[in-house]
Amino acid sequence: MAVAAFRFYGELNDFLPPERRQRTTSATLARAATTKHMIEALGVPHTEVALVLVNDAPSSLSRRLHDGDRVAIYPPFQRLPLPAAPLNAPPAGAPRFIADCHLGGLARLLRMAGFDTRFSNDYADREIARLATQEGRIVLTRDRELLKLREIRHGAYLHAIKAAEQFAEIVRRFALRPHFAPFSRCLLCNEVLHPVSKAAIAAELPPSVRLLQQSFRRCPHCQRIYWPGSHWQRMRAMLQAATSPCAQDTDP
Repeated sequence: MAVAAFRFYGELNDFLPPERRQRTTSATLARAATTKHMIEALGVPHTEVALVLVNDAPSSLSRRLHDGDRVAIYPPFQRLPLPAAPLNAPPAGAPRFIADCHLGGLARLLRMAGFDTRFSNDYADREIARLATQEGRIVLTRDRELLKLREIRHGAYLHAIKAAEQFAEIVRRFALRPHFAPFSRCLLCNEVLHPVSKAAIAAELPPSVRLLQQSFRRCPHCQRIYWPGSHWQRMRAMLQAATSPCAQDTDP
């Protein structure tokens, strides 16, 4: 019987049963087990792992494990340099997301900040995995089993419950602030908004808006009109709160 030792660090311990947290424990290896197989068998989705060391050397998730191996597993760290490139690091540039059916509030906030975010109440897990792979999207979910699907390369488990806290969590994890483009996307359709002249839409505006506002954008899909009114100010304050220094928690 082949046995290996495993030690999980930081927030990865949240996925483990109490008896395995914050300590080195042993586990029996399945036949031809890889690091990915064993890490997920112990409860941690592979998308949450940034670095694996096997016998103190950086390892891939596809490495076969053997009797007596010592495996250390680390989450992404914002302020701690890793001895190797992070596993499954997303492509450079502004990330694109797909949120599962329970994260409508988070999807709205990401769109508000300008991020291309797919969301539907009726996406099945396999459809999420297909779209994520096909379109190069990061899967956002609180379902760890979804993140264990082999097809999903980039994903994030949300530890927070409330949408605003989830948004702050994603901003930190993926260093989103440099990519913010607030109020550039439709909150309902995810389409990029287009400038539109006041004259072209004057008949569709409430009298007070027609009197006070001069700048407008329109969704090319649903035709919804946006302007910088009081709701923009509330949303801007929410974005600022999510990215303020006090919201930037220290990594575990």
